[in-house]
Amino acid sequence: MIPAGKMDLATKSRDRQSGLQHAGHRRSVGLRMLARDSMETAKIYFVVFGLLTIAGGVVGYVKAGSVASIIAGGITGVLLLVAAFLLPEHRLAGLATALIVSLLLAAQFVPKFLRTGRIMPAGIMSLLSVIGIITAIVVWVRK
Repeated sequence: MIPAGKMDLATKSRDRQSGLQHAGHRRSVGLRMLARDSMETAKIYFVVFGLLTIAGGVVGYVKAGSVASIIAGGITGVLLLVAAFLLPEHRLAGLATALIVSLLLAAQFVPKFLRTGRIMPAGIMSLLSVIGIITAIVVWVRK
């Protein structure tokens, strides 16, 4: 066994990269840990956003008989779920998909909310879309 003071630099570097700790040394929480946490948070958000979008499309169909609502809600909701499940393994594809869908939904619902002032569905979808845009950009920038 090699005393801790005699370890060569390559061993220390390898141990640091793999996360091994030596007695008396603290392991800092780095950017990699923060990025992983933010990626998991984004994944959860886009799953919830996708499910709410699908549910909104179904409600639009049931209440108003709107076939467009169920089709648009279904397609965009499924795309958000796909984006969520692409994270974190396929980070670029997942975040790009989530960002594009969030932008499209915001382009649809923000003007409608500003015009009508109605909370359901335009206000809720506007808020969810803007949060989706911000989430995708923040996680993308953090790498």
